[in-house]
Amino acid sequence: MREQVDVAIVGGGQAGLAMAYHLRRLGIDHLVLDEQAEPGGAWQSTWPSLRLFSPSAYSSLPGWPMPPHPDAFPPVDHVIDYLRRYEERYDLPVERPVTVLDVRSDATGLTVETDRGAVRARFVVNATGTWSAPFVPLVDGASSFAGRQLHSAHYRGPQDFTGQRVAVVGGGNSGVQITADLVGVVERVSLVSTRRLRFLPDDVDGRHLFDQATARLRQADPVEQEAAFVGEIVALPRVREARAKGALRLRAMFDRMVPEGAVIGRDLLELDAVIWCTGYRPALRHLRSLRLRTSDGYPQVEANRAVKDPRVCFVGYGDWTGPASATLIGVGRTAKALAASIAADLGQPC
Repeated sequence: MREQVDVAIVGGGQAGLAMAYHLRRLGIDHLVLDEQAEPGGAWQSTWPSLRLFSPSAYSSLPGWPMPPHPDAFPPVDHVIDYLRRYEERYDLPVERPVTVLDVRSDATGLTVETDRGAVRARFVVNATGTWSAPFVPLVDGASSFAGRQLHSAHYRGPQDFTGQRVAVVGGGNSGVQITADLVGVVERVSLVSTRRLRFLPDDVDGRHLFDQATARLRQADPVEQEAAFVGEIVALPRVREARAKGALRLRAMFDRMVPEGAVIGRDLLELDAVIWCTGYRPALRHLRSLRLRTSDGYPQVEANRAVKDPRVCFVGYGDWTGPASATLIGVGRTAKALAASIAADLGQPC
């Protein structure tokens, strides 16, 4: 592993590869440090039935479209294969497995400490995503529950819950997809959320989400921005089937948990398992020495750079790093802009 580069990218998933692609095009010396043993990023840790929200052609990284798939909404293994081939196609300089332990700064640059030695870099681009930092809310009595609790990040399929009574907590795409996955396998599945379900029209897929993110980028009025998103849950075929069976009727959030299950109002919902589909936080523990986080848990960022130290950059975490930047098709735009900004600082032509 090289000991000195202009740009060190932490994370070899879709965001890290998009960033490496644009740096390579600009001739900027860089290295990708990936903790995973194999290509594919966080997609390797998802459940087998997970599907993309959009057709292959609308789920591509910059430069090379995702190859077609017979299914309208490609499965996870197709995405992993695409990311592996993308990395090979552009001969991207990925080192794996490498665990980044810390990043330290001084006047002349940044030191990336890893389990395989240190790398000096003029810039560090963080592309670690959120999958490794699942969030579970604090619920009164949760520790007393006698059944199984897990986050959607650790869900591997319905077979682990055969014949059980399961609550899925979360009204977003993950919660709805996992609920649909459990229908017909478990004794009972209850979808629980603090907010109502907001479905996109059945004939609309993830392309719409990207289009709306683009519209949001162009709109300055926050009210108009919010109105641009009329829904967020993509009605995949299996989701529509579950909805037709009445499996997606929403229950209110738990008031508290007890050993036998959860209490909602005056009702006891008896449960064997709870699956928390409650989102993630940025996986940025390796930056703790830089003290970049603010009170809300996120670094203060302008144009994908930390305000406190502009040599530390971020891509692919969601709207705070660019609209739709946590998606395959959306991350390329912010990666391209960030690469051009770094090139300018390095004095290289774009």
